[in-house]
Amino acid sequence: MLELTAKPLTAEAFAPFGDVLDARTSASFPINAGRTQRHHDLAKVETLGENAHTLINIFVSQPVTLPLTLTFLERHPQGSQAFMPLHQERFIIVVAPPGDSIVLDEVQAFVTDGRQGVNYRAGTWHAIQSVLEREGEFLVVDRGGEGNNCDEYPLDVTVTLAQ
Repeated sequence: MLELTAKPLTAEAFAPFGDVLDARTSASFPINAGRTQRHHDLAKVETLGENAHTLINIFVSQPVTLPLTLTFLERHPQGSQAFMPLHQERFIIVVAPPGDSIVLDEVQAFVTDGRQGVNYRAGTWHAIQSVLEREGEFLVVDRGGEGNNCDEYPLDVTVTLAQ
């Protein structure tokens, strides 16, 4: 069994897997007569394959207990998948680089601070939604269209939080 300790999420540490979405650290500019600050182009949305299109969804997730036990990671080979918490929900992220299999030494775990979101690159292995403390609502942007866009890889993982 792989045991991971989730460390705080940073853009630099997460870069091999995708983008961190965080209005506190992104470039922005004023719009709407100065009443709105636009945080522009925060992530690359990937929609690959035939008749692909972008989906905008809201997911409502139930909280997990710690230590978190996972039995698989999943990937979406034909598109990216972004998760942005709507009410400052903290969540655990478990990721591994794209590939046909998962190398245990390359699996990493992060925990958000509640104001950060992530955009998993196409093909990045990741855990299912694992929100902490309370039910969470997330704006999710991903790919719709023809073809299989979800693979699962069996893996026994236990995740705790860094102190």
